[in-house]
Amino acid sequence: MSRRERLRAELERDALTAARELIASQGAEALSLSAVAREVGVTPPALYRYFEGKAGLTLAVYEAVTRDFVAIVAKAAGARDPEDFGGQLYAATRAVLDWSVANPGEFDLLMGAGYARLVASGRHVDQVLVRELGGLFGQTFMQLWRRGILPHPSEEKLEPRLRAQVAAYQRLMGHDYPVGVAMVMITCWRQIYGLLCMAVYGHLASSFDDYLPLFENMMDDLLALCGVPRER
Repeated sequence: MSRRERLRAELERDALTAARELIASQGAEALSLSAVAREVGVTPPALYRYFEGKAGLTLAVYEAVTRDFVAIVAKAAGARDPEDFGGQLYAATRAVLDWSVANPGEFDLLMGAGYARLVASGRHVDQVLVRELGGLFGQTFMQLWRRGILPHPSEEKLEPRLRAQVAAYQRLMGHDYPVGVAMVMITCWRQIYGLLCMAVYGHLASSFDDYLPLFENMMDDLLALCGVPRER
């Protein structure tokens, strides 16, 4: 690697680090080229050589955060017995919850208002999270389907418009299982996502000051739905 290439790589790395620190400390709305440039000691125009404006920088941060987030979830799932499918799903989902609560700024970028602003810039990037996180969970769902454990609706029972949407979701995850399996996955995710938002943003905190009992109850229901009732 030439000196010029090395310096470029270092600046890109430093800019991404600074951007993530800004998001962690001040939220996704604090991210700007000028703020990041100030942190790394360059002028904003200098960053344009590496990122296509704020949207390009935000996309790069989104992808970096997604990779690190999914790696944490994968590690949690991988620590369980390969044959313990319910344990894998529980551990992975708990890792998602713990990461989200511990990293509200980055959660906001991946799944909250920060993501909405990124989409408003004309960049639909949720495919990244679907492919990486959905693909990870999909490995376990694939095993459940192959072994005949997972109850799932037939494709014909899904309303045509919904079937087309779920099929697109299934293709993004990159696994060759029936659309009905992907339907079970999105059914689980819509409940998980709701609880994540409650926990991260403190919704109903006056009643649910600790979200773990609600999480445990949700996981009991979801694991039963997936054909792997949780063992207490």
